[in-house]
Amino acid sequence: MNARVEKLRQQLEEPLIVTTPANVRYLTGFVSSNVSLVVDSEQVRLFTDFRYAEAARAVPDVEFVQTLRETVTDMAEMLTGTFGFESPHLTYAQYEELRGGGLELVPRAGLVEGLRAIKDDDELEKIRRAAGITDQAYEQLAKERFVGRTERELAWRMNEIFHELGADEPAFETIVAAGPNGAKPHADPGDRVIEAGTTVVIDSGAMLDGYCSDCTRTFATGKLPDELQRAYDVCLEAQLKGVEAAQAGKEAKETDGAARGVIDEAGFGQNFGHGLGHGLGIDVHEAPRLAPTSTDTLVTANVVTIEPGIYLEGTGGIRIEDLVVVKDGAPEVLYSFPKELMTVS
Repeated sequence: MNARVEKLRQQLEEPLIVTTPANVRYLTGFVSSNVSLVVDSEQVRLFTDFRYAEAARAVPDVEFVQTLRETVTDMAEMLTGTFGFESPHLTYAQYEELRGGGLELVPRAGLVEGLRAIKDDDELEKIRRAAGITDQAYEQLAKERFVGRTERELAWRMNEIFHELGADEPAFETIVAAGPNGAKPHADPGDRVIEAGTTVVIDSGAMLDGYCSDCTRTFATGKLPDELQRAYDVCLEAQLKGVEAAQAGKEAKETDGAARGVIDEAGFGQNFGHGLGHGLGIDVHEAPRLAPTSTDTLVTANVVTIEPGIYLEGTGGIRIEDLVVVKDGAPEVLYSFPKELMTVS
């Protein structure tokens, strides 16, 4: 019996059409770019086309239904009755196809995502292993030369190290942002040559066995201007406060506030414009969300990032990020690579 499916069934008011690939993977282990599930009180039907038929037949505890290339189009002809659907994912065109086939559709959001937010032991072990590779990658990269190389070259090198250490692939596009580019939280690595006396923000993570990791460290390439040095010190203090406040039972906005208060008090509040963190698992960004507007509450076995940042336009940026497992008391921090400012050549 599939325990994840059983938990989902307990929440259903009607059969649910699952079209989010990550949710299909979570419920069945099946990976495809063209797949849908129908979960009802008695069975799970897996719909996909000929290309994935052999793999689909091997999935336990599901009834495989082969479709043409347009899976949703076929489902509209095969199904009758009332169904919930994943409103954040199903396109309007797909909605119209299903409704045109005579289905009564009820929008549902967050049913599977709510289950995914609480990791089981197997998921935690996979995330720990992915985080371990990321830890080692930062250790290796920090021994290499930064100054004189481009952001793009350093990002490519980080990805090479992931593969050398056994990762399946990077969990997302590695960010390397040097000097003024560090003031852009999601900067794309470019041809900027890394210079001495500035900061280099590196945000990267490995994927292993379908699960992600996510870590950010900010390096110095020599003595920093006073403003950047002070920003680093403040950001580190805020990050430590955020980690300390990542405990089961706390409202996510309260955890955010523990870190944000440090930055606000230091006068950098206007330079920290994003949330403190997010959940992580099959996807890099999952529930819960740690932000001033979040309505989530942290629970045991959430895995979340704690990543405050201070961004000084035209000068540089600081971001320090850990991945933590939420527990009743102090969280489990999954990285050992230092957070204290490290100077590289």
